[in-house]
Amino acid sequence: MSEAILKALDAVEGKLTAMSQKADGEMKSLGKVSEDTKTALDTIGIEQRTLADRMLALEQKSTATKDDEVKVESPGAEFVKGAGYQARLKSPDQRGSVRMEVKNTITNAIGNTFSERRPGIVEGAFRVFTIEDLLTSIPTTSNAIDWVRENVFTNAAAETAEGVQKPQSSLTFVPGTMPVSTIAHFIKITRQLAMDNAALAAYINRRMIYGVNLRVENQLVAGNGTAPNLNGLTNAGNFTAHGYTAASLTALGLSPTNRFDLIGKMMGDAALADYPSDVVILNTGDWWTMRLAKDGQGRYLLGDPGSSVPPSLFGRPVVASNAMTAGNVWVGSLAQAATLHNREGVVVEISDSDENNFQLNLLTIRAERRLALTVEKPAAARYGALVPA
Repeated sequence: MSEAILKALDAVEGKLTAMSQKADGEMKSLGKVSEDTKTALDTIGIEQRTLADRMLALEQKSTATKDDEVKVESPGAEFVKGAGYQARLKSPDQRGSVRMEVKNTITNAIGNTFSERRPGIVEGAFRVFTIEDLLTSIPTTSNAIDWVRENVFTNAAAETAEGVQKPQSSLTFVPGTMPVSTIAHFIKITRQLAMDNAALAAYINRRMIYGVNLRVENQLVAGNGTAPNLNGLTNAGNFTAHGYTAASLTALGLSPTNRFDLIGKMMGDAALADYPSDVVILNTGDWWTMRLAKDGQGRYLLGDPGSSVPPSLFGRPVVASNAMTAGNVWVGSLAQAATLHNREGVVVEISDSDENNFQLNLLTIRAERRLALTVEKPAAARYGALVPA
C-alpha cells in the first residue's frame, strides 16, 4: 500500500514541477499567471497533501506499540487503590474520612498533532460596487473633459396672432471642464514569492485591482473636485440642496424624523423640476435602519424579510453604499445628472526596475486607472441630511 502511495507522490511531484515551470514562463512572458494554471496548481497541491497525509498515517500505525497507550482509571478504581482506603481496610476501627483528589486526565502528552493546510487564501472584505454601474459611461482619449452646460432658459413661447411679432426666448450657458484623474497604488513582493507561490501572487494582483476600484467608488460619491480628486456627486455645486428643515417638514404636515417622508418629498421636488428620479443612494447603515422599520403591529414596512424583491422606495431602486456619508441621502436622475468618462481601465504592471529592487530581488506591482466624472445637471439631483435639524 505504501509503495503505491510513494509512486503516486512521485507522479504528483512530476506534475507539480511541470506546472510550476509553466507558471514561471507565464509570469516572465505575460507578467501574470493564467487562471487555468493557478487552478491546476491548487488541484495538484491538494492531491499532494492528501497523499502525504495517507503516508504519514501508515507510518504512525506501523510504529505504534501498546506501550504508547495510556490506561485511564476511573475515579472509583483510583479510590479503591488509594493508600487511605487500603489503610482503612487494615484498621476498620480508625475514624475519620478518606480523601482522594481526582486530577484532570492529561492526554496527548507527547504533542502528537499535525496541522492541516487549507488551500487558497482566506480573503478580507470585498465591497460590492454599485455606483459605477448606474452612471452613463463613455470612453475618452483626452486628459480633460470640457462641456457647455445650460444655465438659464427663459421660455417665452406663446400663442401669437397673425401679423404680430413673435415673443423671443433666451438661453445662457456656462462652460465646464474636468481633468482626467489617475487613481493608483503599488506594493512590493519578493521575486521568490511571485515564482514559488503563484496563487498568492495572483491574489495580490486581485487585491490591487480591488483597491483602485474601491477608491473610485468613494470618489464618485464624495470626491471634492480639487485635483487630482474626482468631482463627486455630493460635492458642492453638483446637486440641489433639498432645503428642508425639521420645522418646514412639520409645517407641511410631515414628520421631521420620518425618513420616508423626506425622501418622498425629494422625489416629488425632482419630478416637479422635470427631472424624475431614477435612484436613491443611501449609506448602508441608514438603509438597514429603514429596512427594519415596523408598523404598530410589528410588521415590516418594506415587506417580509423573506421577500426577494430588490430594494426600492416609492418605486425607485435604492443603492446602499458605504461611500455615501451616514446621515445623508442623494435622490435624483443619475442618468441625466452625471457622466463617467473612462480614459483607461485598471492596468496592473510589474517591474524590478524600481529603486533598489534589482539588488534586493524585489518586484513592484502597480495598479492604476484613469477616469473623470462630470456632473452636467446639478438640478437633476437632490441631496442633504436624511433627518434635518
